[in-house]
Amino acid sequence: MQFPLVHVSWALADNAGRPACDAFFRDVFGAQTAYEILVTPETERLGLDREESLLLIGDTMVIPIAPAGRGAQAGNPLGDMLRRSAAPMRWIGLALKANDLGAADAWFAGRGFKRHYDPGMEAHYFLVPRGQVLGMRLEIVRQDMPNDPRRDAAWRPSGTDPLGIEGLQAVGVSAPSLAEARALFADTLEWPELGVRDLAEGRCAAFAMGDTVIEALEGTEDSALAHHAQAVKGIYHLVFKVRDAAAAASYLQGRGLPLVGDVAGRFAIAPEAAHGRLIWLTQHQPAGYPQAGSKLAEFAGPAR
Repeated sequence: MQFPLVHVSWALADNAGRPACDAFFRDVFGAQTAYEILVTPETERLGLDREESLLLIGDTMVIPIAPAGRGAQAGNPLGDMLRRSAAPMRWIGLALKANDLGAADAWFAGRGFKRHYDPGMEAHYFLVPRGQVLGMRLEIVRQDMPNDPRRDAAWRPSGTDPLGIEGLQAVGVSAPSLAEARALFADTLEWPELGVRDLAEGRCAAFAMGDTVIEALEGTEDSALAHHAQAVKGIYHLVFKVRDAAAAASYLQGRGLPLVGDVAGRFAIAPEAAHGRLIWLTQHQPAGYPQAGSKLAEFAGPAR
């Protein structure tokens, strides 16, 4: 089955820090706000336990989520999960689209995955917990995200963001070994392998996932990548393709932001200056990778 990417999410421990995080991505990455989920007297009565902005970096939706309302109280399941997950270089996971949720459930069940359904949401989504996917939670969703412009096949990003982003090229996941990653992504999930190459941080095996690429990363002993695979797990980075890497780097340096990596190849804002996220920018297209950018409208028609 094909599962196009809906969004990438991560957690913030305290809702007081969410406005600054959102502002950073709007200001530096040119992110556009598709929708905001906020605690109001009405939504609090309904039990809302979080606040979040649905941000579009180009045509990729990213969502920093913070506990709020009931979620601010200790013992609230979602609030506790967000507080546990709120750490530098730790992400929640990916949401993937499936028009037929029953067929998707059967597909994952047939491959041995346990699925979790939140009470009352059985018709809308299910979760594949992070312990089954190298620390990356998968959320398989049937419904569209509110006010998501990508539902319109004619919609395109403005193309005026300051970094010249063309689209999401890959999602990187730390792995204890490429053999373990290959057993999961290629053998169990049946995502075609696109090739293996060496990156500065470690060995990378790439797998086609719907409309983007999963990069499984194996680090050398005692490396930051190996430590992540052991102690943090899950998503390690995002990679966006840009039109002009030198121009993007110059813009970021002009903002006084520290960069890591190689401008001629792949570089990023240092995570400690980017709210704990490692987001690479590159002008290069690895051999075999699909064209960067969301294909959500092509893969998934209107929710039924």
